[in-house]
Amino acid sequence: MNNNRKYSLVLIFLILIITSFYQCKSSLFTDDIVFIENGKIKLGFENKTGRLVVFNDLVNNHEFIDQSVVNELPWEINFHSIQTNLIQTVEISPSKFSYSKPDSHTLILSWKDFDGMEEFEINAEITLDKNKAFSYWSIFIDGVKENTLDNLVFPKIAGLKDMENEELVIPTWMGSLMTEPRKALRSGRGKMEWSYPGALSSQVIAVYNLNKSGFYASCNDSLSYVKNFSLKLDSLNTLTYEMINYPSFDLSASSYSPNYQAIIGSFKGDWIDVAEIYGEWAVKQKWAKESRFKNGLTPSWLENTALWVWNRGKSDNVLKPAVELKERLGLPVHVFWHWWHNCSYDDNFPEYLPPREGMESFITAVKSAQNTGVNSHVYMNAIQWGDAAEGWKSGKVKPYTVKDIDGKERSHVYNIFTDNALINMCVGTEFWRDHYSSLCDSVINIYQTNGVYMDQTCLSRMCYDKSHGHEIGGGNYWVENSGKLIDQIRSKDFGDKQPIFTGEGSAENWLPHLDAFLTLQASRERYAGVGNTETIPFFQAVFHQYGITFGNYSSLVTPPYDELWPKEFAPENIEQPLDEIFNDQFLMEQARSFVWGMQPTIANYQSFLASEREEEINYLLNIARLRYKGLKYLLYGKFLRTPHIEFPEKEIDISRLSIYAGRKGEIVSAFKKHVPLLYSGTWKAEDNYVGIVLASISDKSIPIKFSFDTINYGLHSNGDIYIITNKGKEFLNSYTDRMVNVNFSLQPKGLCIIEISPTI
Repeated sequence: MNNNRKYSLVLIFLILIITSFYQCKSSLFTDDIVFIENGKIKLGFENKTGRLVVFNDLVNNHEFIDQSVVNELPWEINFHSIQTNLIQTVEISPSKFSYSKPDSHTLILSWKDFDGMEEFEINAEITLDKNKAFSYWSIFIDGVKENTLDNLVFPKIAGLKDMENEELVIPTWMGSLMTEPRKALRSGRGKMEWSYPGALSSQVIAVYNLNKSGFYASCNDSLSYVKNFSLKLDSLNTLTYEMINYPSFDLSASSYSPNYQAIIGSFKGDWIDVAEIYGEWAVKQKWAKESRFKNGLTPSWLENTALWVWNRGKSDNVLKPAVELKERLGLPVHVFWHWWHNCSYDDNFPEYLPPREGMESFITAVKSAQNTGVNSHVYMNAIQWGDAAEGWKSGKVKPYTVKDIDGKERSHVYNIFTDNALINMCVGTEFWRDHYSSLCDSVINIYQTNGVYMDQTCLSRMCYDKSHGHEIGGGNYWVENSGKLIDQIRSKDFGDKQPIFTGEGSAENWLPHLDAFLTLQASRERYAGVGNTETIPFFQAVFHQYGITFGNYSSLVTPPYDELWPKEFAPENIEQPLDEIFNDQFLMEQARSFVWGMQPTIANYQSFLASEREEEINYLLNIARLRYKGLKYLLYGKFLRTPHIEFPEKEIDISRLSIYAGRKGEIVSAFKKHVPLLYSGTWKAEDNYVGIVLASISDKSIPIKFSFDTINYGLHSNGDIYIITNKGKEFLNSYTDRMVNVNFSLQPKGLCIIEISPTI
């Protein structure tokens, strides 16, 4: 036998030995894991510890978890130490773990015999959906006794591998889409956390690679319990997802089990797919079924609002410009009014009355505007009391404030000109509900306004004051009592006034209580600059037909300054035109709001803008007019994915400057940003027609050419296509055999609704 052949045989023999070793090792490791799967996803837990080490998307052949880095259990418990009065993550480890599989889709995990906690026991149940790539997670903790539970992290999914080109969708208020979230975590504190109910308007987050797979995490809590959602990044570049549950703080409680399930799953798609997945469950819940808008309880004048003017100060600076703009537009214009009140803004709340210009002048101006068809709804913060206010100094208010676990008030300094703090009031107290509802009664019945904007309503707080009569700490009492407050306001006798009550941000929990939601993220760049996060209409994608949204920071002038703030900080150029280089930013904000189905708004409008920014004001008025023609889509319609349309982009100038006065000595921060020159939104009306809304901010014509299959939109296979503009409605062409073909040119800064009219 020659040497070459001998070496070849030896090499083959070695390869067989190595292959056999690793196959054996793999087989042994697999034997150490208990699996459940449903043909779409597969979960695997170590059978000696209960650690989640396998989460596979079987449809898209993707492994989410790097099992070599997982050294944590799928839960974490944080206790409150009575001795130190601190929240502590106590290292508790069970000496016994067991599991059972009642069926191929269900796994029951049990941890027992904890050191120093003999009766302590944790049981979790994970069940796979029979038809979908989702799992449902429940947990029960028993034997807590002297160890008071502060929060429970469950589920805790560690070792999530980098999918590359990732995007993170978070329903913060309207919605946010972050590119490269791991990069953002590395440059930050390594952790991002969002509160619900509150700034997180829906209880879901998702990380995905559009071409691979996506990690979906949500919760099926329909009762608005307090919880946080979190993502952490470790030194190995793997993510850990956590849902942090906050039970009521009960020293006598011996057990805890959340009244809801966590949902962990996989999908392939983008943020619109996430909205569709979440919406399938969300619109079946109480908040959608009892939505004021969906049930026809919102006043008709609100629904018919063509444009909001968001101005500040006395009536001459607010109502007169709005009346003038209404005359130019020829459609209903109404006012969203800040700084009408007696106290300085973000300072001496809630000493709002009488109005700063005096009772008689205010009422006369409000009635005069109403006679022209311009209604006013005014600002009053729904949860704050200023520590410089006379009411606070009396000491009578303090018992009714939100208290932390140490019994201290929760306060924050918003007013950087006075440095006075605002202190959170507890909506769970009759005192605050009586006080605030009485203010609303006076503002509408005595001062004749048409409603109240209840700032910070769509936030929640945890309060530990036992004297308030609600559960303390976590739980779901905040939304419940906020609803009681709004119901108490509505119980007042308003005659035939039909007042509206609106709130900050957007939140599924308040759909049964509020008439409309102020959603300012269409102007994200004005307060956050340019970064890796973009605003998306996630809330509208899920809840558009259940809640009216309005507002943005879109302004053409420098911010105002409250005349009641310290005069030494007042800028010289109050409400003067911004540099013209920022005009495109204004157009972009208005185009976004329009195609996203929001009621148009302009902040700090002054009559001189009609001539000094004629093109921009006319663009806004044209948006308002066309939207009015398409209310069946843009007010009452259901959000759909827009067909793929090619569009040009352009680098524009971006200003970051609050529509308020900003910080002391602040000047405009300027950025550059590439933005689309064409914005689109697609809506389905109740009559099954589809409206594709387009808004150009380009100085040139844009060719519009696209096709789609009607089956993707639930349309009949034949029909007609029309183009609706402010000049009228024109026939474009017909479609047959399910294929819709659109081909035309949109004029510079053109606006239109492409109406797909199926033949029945």
